[in-house]
Amino acid sequence: MPPQPPRVCALMAHPDDIEFICAGTLIALGQAGCPITMITMTAGDCGSREHDQQAIAAIRRAEAARSARLLGAEYVCLEFEDLRIFRDNDSAQRVTEALRRARPDVLITHSPVDYMGDHEETSRMARDACFFAPIPNYRTFAADVAPILDAAPALYFGDPIQGRDYFHNLIEPQFYVDIADAMEKKVEMLCCHASQRDWLRAQHGVDEYVEMLKEWNAMRGAEAGAPYAEAFRQYLGHGFPQENVLARWIGERIRTK
Repeated sequence: MPPQPPRVCALMAHPDDIEFICAGTLIALGQAGCPITMITMTAGDCGSREHDQQAIAAIRRAEAARSARLLGAEYVCLEFEDLRIFRDNDSAQRVTEALRRARPDVLITHSPVDYMGDHEETSRMARDACFFAPIPNYRTFAADVAPILDAAPALYFGDPIQGRDYFHNLIEPQFYVDIADAMEKKVEMLCCHASQRDWLRAQHGVDEYVEMLKEWNAMRGAEAGAPYAEAFRQYLGHGFPQENVLARWIGERIRTK
């Protein structure tokens, strides 16, 4: 009997982070038969100058769910609040319980160093939850407790925004995924997040939502010898899988310098 494709989870801070950072890779994994769950910590409740928190959160949850449907993925929001993602015991339990429910063999999250705290705190909690989720005595006290994981999932860090740390230094990837044939669908998924484009234009003066994405993936593609690519580093700490599981399932797309 052939091996079962791994269950893949992308866990990131806000609606549209997944689309920017790793949607092309998720598309490739979906084509390889991998079940996919897209999890955001928040519903993007601070991302508007026009709507209150409740209203914009409802809009952005719907946009994220629409994007996930294009991939055939499940979407889950953990209902943290924007700019209030902090690592404490309650937060660690919530994220660990979410991983136990999603049961990933592969987890993709934010870079540990990024341009804002929500991303960095999510990265840290994702790493911790991978470690905690297989430990029987780590209790989450959820109303309907999920069973523990058999082992820590393979953990991957995506690019920080535009591939740079907060000193504007380029991050050196461990490997790239060629997403040239997934780019059109990746853009379609990003365009589901219409309210985020409005927010970036109003708050940050950014009005090239799709072009910024293409330029970023083209930059990484040029490094990898492909038209478009996404960049990754694998967490190889004690207790985590050392094999590049992505290479086993989408090896024809993996590129290195």
